Amino acid sequence: MKGKKWPKISIGIIIILFIIDAVAGFFFYNLAIDRNQKDFLQDNTDLEVSAEAMDVFMKGDWRNWVSNQQFEEVEMTSYDGLALNGYFLPAKEPTNKTVILAHGYLGSGKDMGLYGQYYYEKLGYNLLMPDARGHGQSEGDYIGFGWHDRLDYVDWINLMVDKLGPDTEIVLHGVSMGAATVLMTSGEKLPANVKAIVSDSAYTSVKDMFAYQMKRMYHLPSFPILPTVSLVTDMRAGYSLSEASALDQVKKAEVPILYVHGNADTFVPTRMSKELYENTKSEAEIMTVDGAGHGESFVVDQDRYKEKLSSFLERYVKE
Repeated sequence: MKGKKWPKISIGIIIILFIIDAVAGFFFYNLAIDRNQKDFLQDNTDLEVSAEAMDVFMKGDWRNWVSNQQFEEVEMTSYDGLALNGYFLPAKEPTNKTVILAHGYLGSGKDMGLYGQYYYEKLGYNLLMPDARGHGQSEGDYIGFGWHDRLDYVDWINLMVDKLGPDTEIVLHGVSMGAATVLMTSGEKLPANVKAIVSDSAYTSVKDMFAYQMKRMYHLPSFPILPTVSLVTDMRAGYSLSEASALDQVKKAEVPILYVHGNADTFVPTRMSKELYENTKSEAEIMTVDGAGHGESFVVDQDRYKEKLSSFLERYVKE
């Protein structure tokens, strides 16, 4: 009798583990990907910033600058029927130079005003700052982490070319999730109007990022939970975590890419940008910033960042 119990016990254990894994898969989907209130990043030490950086992010002059601009709201329908929203600002003087900025996780288009002000005031660019799907005023009930967004950015590029003319020269500049977005866009078939891409604090893939954060934040192994999260994401949002890869996309890139990453970034480790740089098919450069945490490079070493950005763009944007 005892021997006959073991198969039943084993089957029971397997069923329990399967249920736990399924629950965990839906839990992490709702936690990170579903469009809802996100509290899990509060008090995350990996996202702590210096008092100086916090002051710039929260109270910097760029916020007043954004509030004082007369942005044109631009609407676009995505390939899968979502109404997407963006904010366009023509340059002070007529120009063919346009930058399309890509914000980070849980942000919105106008959060990129920190960079937009420099492009507008000092470099003389037209600006477009879209709200990513699932963010801001754009529709979408999930966060794409750059994967479906890459196709949205192809459409934003084409919209700008149609709006501004065939001589338009376009730069893509993203931070964090936005950096992954523009890198994922780099692997698509892009018009010759796209001259350069700037990636600040990007991750190699959504799968790599989730595996890193599950271990760091929750002390959990990626297997078997991560494949289940990926399956739930595929069912609910239409993409798997493994296919959402900036690394695979830059291996196909034709547009020059500048990588920037803080050496003190523990939220998205610096090694990810280095791996991306080493695998980029197109011309590429990388700059790391000592003492900068996640997305802080522009604030921590603003002069060096601007100098590197300007010199990089001068080589490829030839208005």
